[in-house]
Amino acid sequence: MERGVIKVLMVIDSLGPGGKERRFTELARALRYRNEVSFEIVIMDNNIHYEEINSLGVNIRMVIRKNRKDLSVYRKLWNILGDYKPDMVHCWESMTAVYLAPLCRLRGIPLINGMVTNVPVAPLVSNYHWRRAKITFPLSGVIVGNSMAGLRAYGAPAKKSKLIYNGFNFDRLSKIADKNIVREDLEIVTEYVIGMVASFGSPKDYLTYYKAARELLDHRSDITFIALGSGTESEESVRMIDAEFRNKFRLIGKRPDVESYINIMDICVLSSLTEGISNAILEYMALGKPVVASDTGGTSELVEDNNSGFLFPPGDHATLARNLNLLLNDRELREKMGAHGRSRVADHFSIDLMVNRYIDLYKMVMHMN
Repeated sequence: MERGVIKVLMVIDSLGPGGKERRFTELARALRYRNEVSFEIVIMDNNIHYEEINSLGVNIRMVIRKNRKDLSVYRKLWNILGDYKPDMVHCWESMTAVYLAPLCRLRGIPLINGMVTNVPVAPLVSNYHWRRAKITFPLSGVIVGNSMAGLRAYGAPAKKSKLIYNGFNFDRLSKIADKNIVREDLEIVTEYVIGMVASFGSPKDYLTYYKAARELLDHRSDITFIALGSGTESEESVRMIDAEFRNKFRLIGKRPDVESYINIMDICVLSSLTEGISNAILEYMALGKPVVASDTGGTSELVEDNNSGFLFPPGDHATLARNLNLLLNDRELREKMGAHGRSRVADHFSIDLMVNRYIDLYKMVMHMN
């Protein structure tokens, strides 16, 4: 190994199909071509959706928990720290931070705690991420958040806090399918398409999206609504939509080629009750789509209200519907907001910026020792 190269042990709970996991994989891929950092990976679950991680030529150690009370995990991680002797450990979420924080303190290894990827909602005491923050923050050298809102909500000490926004890789847009083919595949014949990309569950608040859609469909017949994400095709999701309007919806579940579906949307929605920096919104904006999103968490750090889109109060389906109708009736405004959003992602939320900020962070931690 070259002298002066920083050794980082990167630890994550799993590599399932999520935004955090994709960001981890893209950072790992980029670091392979940078000579400042050498790293190994620990994954604590067999769920590996991003299989390209296996082709990077990086040593990957699997530490599988049998259950929550599996104390052998501590011994295995302790031995890995002794064997690899990293300059620092970078944990990517709260569970791995709980395991590594005391072990790193005992080994004298700085811990980068990257658990701040969302913004907790009240009551905080019942939020297990918040409880883990209270345990691990005092033992962490640096606390990384992907939004200022998240760092504030978790109460991360300012002196330890480091903001690194999610980055979008524009190379992903090179494999987008033809719009007409996607529309034909979904049997869409309406002039307009409005869509939301999010897994189905209470934090994403699909009910508000569906209510706004119903309000528009009461007086318009020129729109098809898309729901894209795990669980959107479920019976629970279907039941939220009035039977008379179900033919105006495409509930298509989880798909690997998300960008191809976003590309056919004229307007993109996110009605979440809480967010950090949404990867879905990054995708919307990178594809030049106007965004209408709930003003929660770190969303306002990404979407500039009345510039790259509109923000509305969480749960306010009437305001969401009004904003959508305004955009549907103004093509010039849609194009203007979409263009501004794309420029904003390129200038402030690119994958290159994210990678450089992580490398700068690793250098900073080295100088802290």
